[in-house]
Amino acid sequence: MRVIVAITGASGAIYALRLIEELKKKECEVHVILTEYGKKIMEHETDVEEEELENMVERVYHENDMDSPLASGSFFYDAMVVVPCSLRTLGGIASGIPSSLVIRASLCALKEERKLVLVPRETPLDLISLENMVRVRRAGAVVLPAMPAFYHKPGDINELVNYVVGKIMEQIKMPHNLYKRWE
Repeated sequence: MRVIVAITGASGAIYALRLIEELKKKECEVHVILTEYGKKIMEHETDVEEEELENMVERVYHENDMDSPLASGSFFYDAMVVVPCSLRTLGGIASGIPSSLVIRASLCALKEERKLVLVPRETPLDLISLENMVRVRRAGAVVLPAMPAFYHKPGDINELVNYVVGKIMEQIKMPHNLYKRWE
């Protein structure tokens, strides 16, 4: 399975890194789009630097790499996950204006009817952002806010992260044992 993971400038880079770790365990080919602010937040929140990320995945692209293969609908992949998805990126996708590689690749996913999962991590939400979520959902994207549950009685932050990553994995049809399901 080939998956694109886009890391944008919202808090929650830990979700992206954990997702990449799980995808690599499943022997997936992972391509990453790292925005400028995504890089800053990733390095601040996790101490993972871009060089380390490059060693984890097939290739890392930047938001202005508009001539990359990911900017074309002819680049085949099974799913794209934008995690964390900044509200700026969400708004760009909702407006359909491909001003960055993340937005262009997301629009390609929608037009090619590939799985697109957007993981916003913001609270509270303003009306414009909620309307943008409705717009992208109507266009075919899955909107999966980073909202961990507590019925599985998480014991630490890793279990909270695993819950959200497990939900992402389910959306892209990847089996996992990241949390105990409701029984």
